[in-house]
Amino acid sequence: MSAINILHQFFVWYVGLVSTFFIKYNAIGRSILNFLHAVFDNMFNTLLFIAVLISVFYYIVSIYAVFKKKKERNQQNESISGDKLPFVTVQIPTFNELAAIRCAKSCLNFDYPKDKYEILIGDDSNIPEVSEKLKEFAGEQNSIKILKRKNNEGYKPGNLNNMLKHSKGEILVIFDSDFVPDADFLSRIVRPFIKDKNIAGVQARWKLINSNQNLISVLGATIVSTCHHITIPFMYNRRKIAFLCGSAEAVRKDVLIELGAWENGNLTEDIEFSLRLLEKGYKIEYLHDLECDSEVPFTLKDLYRQQMRWAYGVAYSWKKHFFDLLRSKHLNTIDRIYMAGIFCSGYLLSVILAGLFITGTLSFITHAPAPVEWGKFFYELTRNIILTSGLIFASFVALSKANKARLSLPMIASSFSYGLVVTYYVNVGIFKALAETPMEWYMLNKQGNKSIS
Repeated sequence: MSAINILHQFFVWYVGLVSTFFIKYNAIGRSILNFLHAVFDNMFNTLLFIAVLISVFYYIVSIYAVFKKKKERNQQNESISGDKLPFVTVQIPTFNELAAIRCAKSCLNFDYPKDKYEILIGDDSNIPEVSEKLKEFAGEQNSIKILKRKNNEGYKPGNLNNMLKHSKGEILVIFDSDFVPDADFLSRIVRPFIKDKNIAGVQARWKLINSNQNLISVLGATIVSTCHHITIPFMYNRRKIAFLCGSAEAVRKDVLIELGAWENGNLTEDIEFSLRLLEKGYKIEYLHDLECDSEVPFTLKDLYRQQMRWAYGVAYSWKKHFFDLLRSKHLNTIDRIYMAGIFCSGYLLSVILAGLFITGTLSFITHAPAPVEWGKFFYELTRNIILTSGLIFASFVALSKANKARLSLPMIASSFSYGLVVTYYVNVGIFKALAETPMEWYMLNKQGNKSIS
């Protein structure tokens, strides 16, 4: 037999072997792929159903916000005698941020009795020039004291705990360095403490001064506005439940010390302490009519880092206190549902959207080979976006209530572009917290730093 015949027979045998293999593979493999397709398809529909429920919730709370009659407190007309006013320590933690000077200057202009408050700047800066400018500024003021640590161990809560040791006030009022309070801020935020001794924390509403800087700041402003104009007011109006937000907030010093101070190294020390307060039966009041100017991130890297840190801190804190909150005798079932279901709904939606993308993609890949029906595809895509658009609707309402309705169209553009990146990093933060993977504190660029330097 010639070599050519041998090669021909080998080729025929080989082709037959391969054909037989693929016939059997397709018979078995297709059934496996069909099974996986059914699994992914069912998972997708289940997640879609949950996303629709969350969307409906956002429609409800947004409509509630639209029709809720605003109660005017008229705190400006309330007078409290000077001897009843508590001594207050204003704390400004900072790390390489000259914006702290702008914040401190605003605090010097409070209409509160000058002998009734002090200002502490906790300087954790590792840039000597920044520390020198802060020291120079404080040297010109009698009521401002700089507290300098060797490093920023424990991040912001570590800084706050260091200032706590030197704070003389009964009430501690805390500002991040980019906040700019009005003259009447201090006198208004301390009033609830005087009226109700069980109030341990008071939170003011954030007002964003650079929201229209670019599409990224629009997205950041939308996130914060939705929290301060939709979710927190809904919780507070319905159940008198609120959370501290980390700045433009006030706490009783003795309660803070009683509960063990701020948790060192926590990335959202405000939420963690809020959970401890609520668990122990203390009240947190939310002042919707007291606003404080502040900034939002204006670069994509800063925005997703901020949102990732917040997501990490919230998930970590809830994981830590979940069972204690369930056992708390000061909370009932409805309170717990409001606290977890409403406040964490945005983070849950981020996880659901990521799950929809993953399961939807896997369902598409494992589908039996067939021509793509583009009409059906875009119809279902549009339908699903509409069904899960409650958060977008809430964003419209929030921007309108914040007198920023003109940002609605930029918000849509930013949500479906930069928002996808932010959603990814929010999920990274959540899963890192659940996996107990450490995360560092990211410092953000502040416009206020430029105005001072």
